[in-house]
Amino acid sequence: MALRHPISERALPKLWLMTDERMGEALWAALAALPRGSGVVFRHFATPEAARIATFNRIATIARRRGLVLVRAGANRQPVHLGAAHSVREGMAARRAGAHAILVSPVYPTRTHPGARALGPVRAAQISRAVGLPAIALGGVTVRRFRGLKQLGFVGWAAIDGLTPLRPGRV
Repeated sequence: MALRHPISERALPKLWLMTDERMGEALWAALAALPRGSGVVFRHFATPEAARIATFNRIATIARRRGLVLVRAGANRQPVHLGAAHSVREGMAARRAGAHAILVSPVYPTRTHPGARALGPVRAAQISRAVGLPAIALGGVTVRRFRGLKQLGFVGWAAIDGLTPLRPGRV
């Protein structure tokens, strides 16, 4: 299905960095390591508003300079509208809301949601196909795992930990 947006499916970033407060200063190294044309989903929901705006503006400057696609989670009128899909129902709701692509999650177990039941690759692919929008795999995805997911129809993958350089004391 074609994207309903000026950005074509071919131009949709294949790799997405999901930001959050847990990244700390490692965020800047993660941004520097992203290949040109990658995407960044800004999510710092728990950050106080003034600091959140300052962080977003700093990331926006880096994104412009490095040719990254930046979207603000939950905001409207963006270069790419990503919807969340933990189920077919949520994916269809995202589609009705005008999403250009969906983040299907969690595909694998993830530190972000410890103890949450993972969909698994097959169920995640079923959600993707049922919704009919380009799908980006999220949750425990790595470069190696994405190779298999690509065979199931995913057009990209997203991560926090999988794209954040190791920090001292982090396992």
